[in-house]
Amino acid sequence: MDPLRTGEAYDQLADLWNSPTFNRANGIRQHERAIAFARTRGRALDVGCGSSGRFIDLLLSHGYTVEGLDISPRMIELARARHPGIEFHHADICRWEFPAQYDFVSAWDSIWHVPSAEAEAVLRKLLDGLAPGGVCIFTTGGLDAPVEKVDASMGPTVSYSVLGIPKTLEVLAQCGCVCRHLEYDQLPELHVYIIAQKA
Repeated sequence: MDPLRTGEAYDQLADLWNSPTFNRANGIRQHERAIAFARTRGRALDVGCGSSGRFIDLLLSHGYTVEGLDISPRMIELARARHPGIEFHHADICRWEFPAQYDFVSAWDSIWHVPSAEAEAVLRKLLDGLAPGGVCIFTTGGLDAPVEKVDASMGPTVSYSVLGIPKTLEVLAQCGCVCRHLEYDQLPELHVYIIAQKA
């Protein structure tokens, strides 16, 4: 699925992340674990930042200078309204080039929406964009092999792709990163989060 269509789909969903029923604790415990591995509290990037700003708030509270990136114009609009002092990039992570290295990169429930043909390159981009000792937290599907699917469970149709756990760990090692943590955190759903650290 074309990433621009994913952005259009999330335009329709953007306000859900600001509703009173949205669980703002989602992913916070996992990010706290990732931050504990960090050596430096410099630049941070939230890839697929969405509109809630919860990870931006968390990273700011730990002393990071934070930027956000999202492909949905509506998500970026709402994110800028919530955090007017933060730099946001409206861009496709598949095409966007890192302007610098980051000490912390978050890609929570975001990069699994890139097309399968781009999945490995995007993961490498995130890991290569880490400064020495930098930490990346991201989510993926807890499967053993590559899979791509289209799903409309949230309403608009979006695609998902994963490399599979073995290939993901192989890419981490090739990019000079160590897997610090891998957890199936929503069993029985095969939702996995991984914390990687640049050597």
